[in-house]
Amino acid sequence: MSHQTVPIRFRRASTFTLGWNNLLLLAAALVDPIALIFSLWLVAYYTQGTLTPEYLILSLMIFSLTLPGTVRIQMPIWKLASSIIFSWIIIFALLITFGYASGYIKMFEREAIMIWLWLAPASQFAVHIMLRSIAPSLANIQGEPRHAVIVGVNQQGVNLAYEIEHNPYSPTQLNGFFDDRVRERVGCLTEYQLLGSIAQLPAYVRQYNVDAIYVSLPMATQPRIMKLLDALNDTTASIYFVPDMFINELMQGRIDTVGKVPVVAVCESPFTGVNGMIKRGSDIILSILILLLISPIMLIIALSIKFSSPGPIIFKQRRYGLNGEQILVSKFRSMTVCDDGDTIQQAQKNDSRITRVGAFLRKTSLDELPQFFNVLQGRMSIVGPRPHAVAHNELYRTMIKGYMVRHKVKPGITGWAQVNGWRGETDTLDKMKNRIDYDLAYLQSWSLALDLYIIFKTVTVVIRDKHAY
Repeated sequence: MSHQTVPIRFRRASTFTLGWNNLLLLAAALVDPIALIFSLWLVAYYTQGTLTPEYLILSLMIFSLTLPGTVRIQMPIWKLASSIIFSWIIIFALLITFGYASGYIKMFEREAIMIWLWLAPASQFAVHIMLRSIAPSLANIQGEPRHAVIVGVNQQGVNLAYEIEHNPYSPTQLNGFFDDRVRERVGCLTEYQLLGSIAQLPAYVRQYNVDAIYVSLPMATQPRIMKLLDALNDTTASIYFVPDMFINELMQGRIDTVGKVPVVAVCESPFTGVNGMIKRGSDIILSILILLLISPIMLIIALSIKFSSPGPIIFKQRRYGLNGEQILVSKFRSMTVCDDGDTIQQAQKNDSRITRVGAFLRKTSLDELPQFFNVLQGRMSIVGPRPHAVAHNELYRTMIKGYMVRHKVKPGITGWAQVNGWRGETDTLDKMKNRIDYDLAYLQSWSLALDLYIIFKTVTVVIRDKHAY
């Protein structure tokens, strides 16, 4: 099956990413809107004595025009100032044109317009300078740094290492290099630690939980690179190419930067930067709304389980979550047993372990409803690859190429595979391969529209599905 199974109308949203953590990205995205709106409110209070409706409406227009803001945190001061002035001239011209065309400009005093013309870019500049001063603190409070390694000791790899080491905003810690040459042969480029040969890389990545791998090998060595990527399929590390400057124009992958060094994302989560914020925000909002709607249903289910069979109402089972880390996933108990060991027997048709209430819950997927609390906790997402039992993961990760790539994102309550017929028991290797193909297609083509489509389609699939038991 091809990964082209995702409808054409659902294309992955454009990404807004840099080699920083999400908190710093969020701050960088909000700097311009906050500065412009704050300066506008100051003008309103100075000229009107209060914040009138016309100023609030203009604030909403500014927010929609400027979010996300331009990332300027590493620009030289002179370039920062010129960039702010240039972008402000464009925004101001658009607002003035709209104001005259609609007559809306008559609602503002000329004095207010002239004050804001100069105050707005000054506020932007001041807030950008303030962000630079607190950026290292924002990076530090995110917890443990990401661990990275570089494959290939050459000038572009060393340039990347320098940017990682000397970038005060980077949340990444460089462990060292991998190269098939011994230290004596790489000469003066070995000021960084040489961790081993390229063949030793996959085992090192798994043992030390490496988060990012930067491949700085010559692009002419394609078979060698493909062999390396195959060997890394059983890891959850993000993989990037470090291209030389002459082939940048040929790259079709998403180009990121680490300091001043360009890298090309080969294996990375689609939920980085603004996309990650959109995904998490939609998960929180939708989960709260859904839980409010289904709370009476959940209460009835809980009472039915309690009085129909002995055992707990909620069953928690270990699953693999983001980056292959184990999480606890909640479900309404539907069986007389609560298996969570090294060997798991999947539910089958006419399974004697399934209770009478449990059969209905599994058929309608109502046993999954407690997982909306897991979404609010940040362990899961509403839409994503379905989490498999830990025992199943350990089995299939060695049998299906690219299996662990599905763990680049949080597991979901429902997914692209489930709404395309791959829900329920996966009793053959081919069935599991098909499910993984759909999971990977979802990662390649994610958009908020696709998530909403899957959520709505899940309802219709559950009603007529014959594969779940």
